[in-house]
Amino acid sequence: MNVPETRWLLDLQRLLSIRSHFVISGSIRDNFLVSLDATVISTANAPSTNIVSSATLVPLNRALWESMKRYDYRFLLIYDPVDGLRVYPDEPAQRDLATRLFDLKLADGCQQVSLESLSKLMKKLSAEREVRCAMVLDFSSRIPRKAEQLSDAEHRFFVAAEKLSLTASAIVPRETGGPPQYNPILWLVNRAQDLPSWFTLDSERVASLVISKPDFEMRQAAALQLAPLFNGYADAATAVRTQFVKSFTEGTEGMSLSALSDITELADRQKLGIADIEDAVRCFKIGALDNPWRKDYLRKKIRDGQSFIEDRVKGQHPAVVKTLDILKRSVMSLTGAQARSGGSRPRGVLFFAGPTGVGKTELAKTLTQLVFGDERAYLRFDMSEFAEEHTSARLLGAPPGYVGFDAGGELTNAVRQKPFSVVLFDEIEKAHPRILDKFLQILEDGRLTDGRGDTAYFSETILIFTSNLGIYVEDNQGNRSQNVKPGDSYETVEFKVREAIGNYFKFKLSRPELLNRIGDNIVVFDFISAEVAAKIFDGMLRNVARRLQEELGLQLAMPATVRDELLARCIRDLSNGGRGVGNQLESNFINPLSRALFEQELEGKQRVTVTAITEADKVISLSLQLA
Repeated sequence: MNVPETRWLLDLQRLLSIRSHFVISGSIRDNFLVSLDATVISTANAPSTNIVSSATLVPLNRALWESMKRYDYRFLLIYDPVDGLRVYPDEPAQRDLATRLFDLKLADGCQQVSLESLSKLMKKLSAEREVRCAMVLDFSSRIPRKAEQLSDAEHRFFVAAEKLSLTASAIVPRETGGPPQYNPILWLVNRAQDLPSWFTLDSERVASLVISKPDFEMRQAAALQLAPLFNGYADAATAVRTQFVKSFTEGTEGMSLSALSDITELADRQKLGIADIEDAVRCFKIGALDNPWRKDYLRKKIRDGQSFIEDRVKGQHPAVVKTLDILKRSVMSLTGAQARSGGSRPRGVLFFAGPTGVGKTELAKTLTQLVFGDERAYLRFDMSEFAEEHTSARLLGAPPGYVGFDAGGELTNAVRQKPFSVVLFDEIEKAHPRILDKFLQILEDGRLTDGRGDTAYFSETILIFTSNLGIYVEDNQGNRSQNVKPGDSYETVEFKVREAIGNYFKFKLSRPELLNRIGDNIVVFDFISAEVAAKIFDGMLRNVARRLQEELGLQLAMPATVRDELLARCIRDLSNGGRGVGNQLESNFINPLSRALFEQELEGKQRVTVTAITEADKVISLSLQLA
């Protein structure tokens, strides 16, 4: 197997002749795919030897050694603040040579040294002319307590290191000869800024190497290396093997090679074969092997879901049908199927647009109830709370170095805790545009990393955005006018609202790419009609009757004439939708009912009958009979 070249190792090899110190940051705790040379005797009759290479995933120190020994480096000295100094590889020949050259006093393979002694050792190693060798300062981020507030000993240590980087010279070892190269000092840090800034910036001899996440080619090579460890791979056909490697590679976008090894071990423990690679990757990402989206009962629930939804969301048939279409697509794992790779995208994306009070939030709750059996399983974020740019720290986590960065973000934390959920972003147009930019990554890649460096995966979520965009529009002078109104046909409402949403994202926000990620998943809600409002009214009136029974033990009765008069009062203005009906019911019925009951003696009463509604001086009163 051809192993792709590792970029940071190539850069290290290229710079060994001109740089004396290397600050290596990024994915330093990852594994790396390298070729290990092995000597093989061909046959007994022909005892000639061959050098063959085999690809293996190894940690950074091993990758460094395999790379540097090809340039005649004899050993590495590795230091960390806990174990002190040790020789790598831990073999007798290397240990004896390092001990002789640097007068080491190794006990159980390690030697504790002070920063002052370490500084002298670094100087001696840089000037060593007998053999090539290098020093690795592991956990260098933990050497200073604070990068800019060093103790005297730490400050002297870094000043000595800076001076050494400038004064060291490339050498030709007496033992092996060859071109002049440095005996380098390699600093392993989590972030380059963990070291004092003046140390890394003021010396031209200090090179910074950043180890990035593995690209597609490297992950593919690692997947090929790990594939034989999966159950069923050895007996699979070539086409099946190829598809397995493709799924493994694409499903681990943005992950380390260590993560690929962990997924392989997880699959072995969970008895998952090559056909279950998507389950193995998902289990690693979100910690759940069980996948609700693949349950047979969910397909049955969605098949019968239209009547269930329309029982709670009145008068929005086109919106309900389109929502169910997107939900069916999610269950069949066909979201983003038109793209070459869409497996990491959210299960579904819905943009609910339309007038206020017509059921957008209620449909989100009903959808959650339908899929997960509990409407409280949805995660709701009121985007009006994130109108300022700095509030992104609440939602997504503060950047590293800022106060509270280690707490993570409200959104990322919530999705990690409930990976199978409906995530509702209410009134999305009220969020700051810079916050909206973060949704590009969620919609495209299905993941988001917070200030702690932890990644939340949205691949098993349904994202719902709600908005009132398009109901009112502003002209060039900033004057606000009604774009659609009750009585317009649904086709007119849908066309105008979609057009206004497009103009908002394209021209006002200058973010057409966000609209493009949402795609054709905009679901436009209609104004409620008088017939629908009457159904909503009856449902709310039943809720009032149920509450009376539960709280006061009273059965509510109302003649048809009183009911009709109350209905007329509540649906007089439908511009505020079902929520407006509820507000009017509260003013015209619940408040005067509470006042009337408050003045009555209710003990022993089982039934209350509303006989009349009257209004005097804008005060509504009810006539009651208690029995």
